[in-house]
Amino acid sequence: MTKKPKLEHSELSGEFTEDDVTVLVDIYRPAGTQQDWRMEVVTQNEDLFEWDEPFPTDREAFHEFLATVARDGIQSFLEEDDVPTTH
Repeated sequence: MTKKPKLEHSELSGEFTEDDVTVLVDIYRPAGTQQDWRMEVVTQNEDLFEWDEPFPTDREAFHEFLATVARDGIQSFLEEDDVPTTH
């Protein structure tokens, strides 16, 4: 059985909330390496969004996440059925 490699998680990883929507931003790379950083976003319903291309730094990854939220909105990570309704 193959062991999962240990991962180093960026200090920029964590929960991000906007407009009453919270997602988990995970920025990581193999522990003990200088490899590029990978990023994924996990929604409250455990939907997973992964970026295809790695990032040279964890800051660049986080800035890309923020740019995506600014451009498309936090709701872009939700399935249509998951978008909160306002009463």
